[in-house]
Amino acid sequence: MSLQTQPRRPAQPAPARRAAAARNRRRSYRRRAIASDLLVALLWASGAAAIALFLAAGDITQFATLGGFVTGIGIIAGLVGTDFILVMLVLAARIPVLDRTIGHDRAVAVHRSLGKPALYLLLSHGTLLLIGYGISSGIDPIAEIGSMLAIPDMPLAFIGLGLLILVVVTSLVAVRRRFSYEGWHLVHLLSYAAVLFAVPHQLSVGAILAQGTLERAYWISLYVLALGSIATYRFLEPVVSSLRHNLRVERTERVSPGVVSIHLRGKGLRNLGSSGGQFFIWRFWTGRTWWHSHPISLSAVPTDTSVRITVRDLGDGTRTISHLPAGTRVSLEGPYGIFTDAARTAPRLAIVVAGIGITPVRALLEQSDLLPGEATIVLRASDEKETYLWNEILQLAQQKGATVYTMIGRRARRGPGWMAQTDASRGVTMRSIFPKLAESDLYVCGPTGWLDLVEKDARAAGIPPHQLHTERFDW
Repeated sequence: MSLQTQPRRPAQPAPARRAAAARNRRRSYRRRAIASDLLVALLWASGAAAIALFLAAGDITQFATLGGFVTGIGIIAGLVGTDFILVMLVLAARIPVLDRTIGHDRAVAVHRSLGKPALYLLLSHGTLLLIGYGISSGIDPIAEIGSMLAIPDMPLAFIGLGLLILVVVTSLVAVRRRFSYEGWHLVHLLSYAAVLFAVPHQLSVGAILAQGTLERAYWISLYVLALGSIATYRFLEPVVSSLRHNLRVERTERVSPGVVSIHLRGKGLRNLGSSGGQFFIWRFWTGRTWWHSHPISLSAVPTDTSVRITVRDLGDGTRTISHLPAGTRVSLEGPYGIFTDAARTAPRLAIVVAGIGITPVRALLEQSDLLPGEATIVLRASDEKETYLWNEILQLAQQKGATVYTMIGRRARRGPGWMAQTDASRGVTMRSIFPKLAESDLYVCGPTGWLDLVEKDARAAGIPPHQLHTERFDW
């Protein structure tokens, strides 16, 4: 580990300024934490609301017989499963207030955590209804499938369930890794179709949307919120924003083998409201690239007329956009994420970054208002070829009085696995790099496997969870 730049010494100590900034950050964090917990609790409570409304509106005597009991449980499973699917759509819509409050990573985590329960509940819904109807009518449950398919709109419900199974299965980590991001994203869009296919059977078969009931108002409101949010924030708003800012590729700049910076020009780009550390979903309108989008972080804070992203060749999609011709029209969604200076709660700033994870960190550092000696940064690379934008980080660190350490070499087999072996062998630890870690917000960005090791080491060193901020470069 080598020290690349020493902090610029202030003319005089500024403890009062640092303390005031820390107090403001703590107040901001408490407000976000309360709002975040309330929002997440509200999302989970919607499932309980679906059950309560069904029981309040239904005839409790239907549970008196075995067939009625099984059927009732099946209906409840379907209601909660459908509720979870609609909540997942709300989270996937990237509604700005949700993104600012709970953050993109937490929204994605909750979204993913609902996937399997929703699928299991809907599978149980179909299975229990077949069994319940079979018990009540004296027909074998397998034979009941034919009767159900004869009901209007029920075939659409089966198609919707099949599409949902496909979406959930392709979202499993082991399966998802076999897809390109673009291919997985196209399959994932089928979740919208699955919801639309399921709506008609609720209207024509189920009683939950009967005229004049509170249930009807609840479910229509939830459908409007979910589908309306998707239509507004994933389609309409990005189109309007892209046309307003008129983004086009100005030029591409080779940073390193397999890594390029794409310089874009537009108008009113500061009005995007983005912060250093955030990312956008980009779409480049050429014959080879128009059909897929890319989640890419800013690698510099935008000016009013220019913005820059830096991309590493990680597959066919990123390889193609590395050779975009000047003048290519660009559309965008965002900004997203709270991997920004606004998420800080502590007086000091610590950063550990590897590989192409340097891009949001570079923009974060550029925008951060830092006192000399306030920030310490560790730059990690496997070899000299992976030192992307390090020269820019060092220049910014010199300007802001930050300390930068560099680690180059293969991962340690003994000691902290995220470090280079030479540093781990010399007894370098998280605490020795960041002696005031408990007073710091730690920002970590890089490959997921490496990042998990840093996060584990930081937690073992005693950093509070709310002071640990991560940005994983996966999907």
